[in-house]
Amino acid sequence: MPNIAPQLQPEPSSQPQLARRLGLFDATMLVMGGIIGAGIFINPYVVAQKVHTPALILGAWAAGGVIALLGAFIYAELAERLPMVGGQYAYIREAYHPLLAFLYGWVLLLVIQTGGMAAVTVTFSRYFIELTGLHLPEAAVAVLTLAILTIINCLGVRTGSTVQNTLMIMKIAAIFVLVAAGLFYIATPNIVWRPLTDRPLGLGLASDFGAAMVPVLFAIAGWQTANFAAGELKNPKKDLPRGLLLGVIGVIILYMAVNYVCLLALGATQLAQTKTPASAVMSAAFGTKGATLIAFGIAVSALGFLSQSVLTAPRVYFAMAEDGVFFQAIGRISSKTQVPVFAIILQSIWTAVILLTGKFEQILNYVVSMDFIFFGISASCIFVFRKRNVGDAQNLMPGHPWTTALFCGICALVVINTVIRYPANTLIGIAILFSGIPVFYLWKKAKSA
Repeated sequence: MPNIAPQLQPEPSSQPQLARRLGLFDATMLVMGGIIGAGIFINPYVVAQKVHTPALILGAWAAGGVIALLGAFIYAELAERLPMVGGQYAYIREAYHPLLAFLYGWVLLLVIQTGGMAAVTVTFSRYFIELTGLHLPEAAVAVLTLAILTIINCLGVRTGSTVQNTLMIMKIAAIFVLVAAGLFYIATPNIVWRPLTDRPLGLGLASDFGAAMVPVLFAIAGWQTANFAAGELKNPKKDLPRGLLLGVIGVIILYMAVNYVCLLALGATQLAQTKTPASAVMSAAFGTKGATLIAFGIAVSALGFLSQSVLTAPRVYFAMAEDGVFFQAIGRISSKTQVPVFAIILQSIWTAVILLTGKFEQILNYVVSMDFIFFGISASCIFVFRKRNVGDAQNLMPGHPWTTALFCGICALVVINTVIRYPANTLIGIAILFSGIPVFYLWKKAKSA
């Protein structure tokens, strides 16, 4: 097979090109920003409802961290072998078929990215209104927030990344404050380590542990979105793999610390009954001021996730348009700012449509299954690329092929478990996925005509 490694330095062209202005710190912040949203401040209680002892709760988050780290190694190698704009879209296209890559971009736009963004935008709006005391409609605040972030990212990747980095640092600071509150200001620890499990080992416990993994995986996914922006990194073959590993390891440490202090302050039983565990910890430590402080941290975290999403995901739609399987305008780059302005605007408009129609909560039920279908497909690209000797790259994935096969198997199990537990929602997501097949061929026919 011929080596299909991409040309990192594009040939001179009269057309505007994406600007390579991001470095290792930017890549690391993109990875962390794509993972950390508002979920870590809320999801601990969801996990505690599924499994009921500290050992199992922390075990679920630790297992999610291991899966995320395996994914980071896989995507680090993919990024080094094929440092192209579009990330997963490019890997699937080169390893398998343009149709399969298009279907990924199709559900990314219709379901995965925009559905998650709509939910997080509403979360930010609620906290913003609560903190400011302004009597404004949630929808108005949400749409205005999207509009501001869209404008910022249309001004250039450096401007968008600077805003994203600032918000990411503020997110980390908020998590540090929460962890410090739990460790040093909770007078009476409530964590009880015995028993390790609340029932005998068996299929029932395994099923519940698998159900607990769904919110964990939703909260810890997102590392792959940094790969979308590979075309704007100064040295993607070096900085993107490092950024992936540093970012995921950093998130694992932060997430385990948050869950530990939630258990320390509330205990497993109370945690399962507390829908706002972060606020409960801060209230126990600092009273009303603590609750206000963490509300600000959650708002910043949600805003940072949105900023990262507006910056990264439009690069997939841009890559699709460049391949001639999406609207031609989406593939245009601004000559002034060197970013795909129309792709950014398209994603924000569709996100606004979803949040205004109130369908985001339903769409979130499709996200995990759709995400993990393509996580598994993307991970399997390593087998193809190594066989074809794609890219002048190191074999970064330790323990391959066993570890890669393990990750793919875990992705398959997550999808199967989601189908079993939420069959109607998952089937709707799959129907949306397959609806892209005729659209792909219509675009191909229009291009050839």
